[in-house]
Amino acid sequence: MEVFDLVGPLYRRVQRKVEQDAPRQGLSVGVRAVLDLLREHGPMTVPQMGRAQSLSRQFVQRMVNDAAADGLVEGIPNPAHQRSLLIRLTDPGLAAIGAVTAREHALLRQVGGDLTDAEVTACVKVLSRMLDLFDDVEVDAN
Repeated sequence: MEVFDLVGPLYRRVQRKVEQDAPRQGLSVGVRAVLDLLREHGPMTVPQMGRAQSLSRQFVQRMVNDAAADGLVEGIPNPAHQRSLLIRLTDPGLAAIGAVTAREHALLRQVGGDLTDAEVTACVKVLSRMLDLFDDVEVDAN
């Protein structure tokens, strides 16, 4: 329970920091999440992105629409499903998420202090297991 007690406030503080920097970076937290997901996993459908981030399809669709309006993503044909486009990053989208994550990584490197690689690896392992525990939680029933 101590981990859950820390993760919630940590997530909200990091999200507020991203939101504070958003006007300077030009990306909302939601659009940033979509761009980062596409950078990491390549083209995806809106439902796939929603499942991957435990977000509703409707919210992800709004973020994709915002990103598309700014030329950061585009829809391409999906060979697996005619009606569900794959969403992919454009070159400006890749540049935007690269710049944002570089700034975030510079900030987060300040956290390291005396933490060892083994401690960070153990933390990631614990959080991953906790996330796996709730894999079956439905986010979007539609």
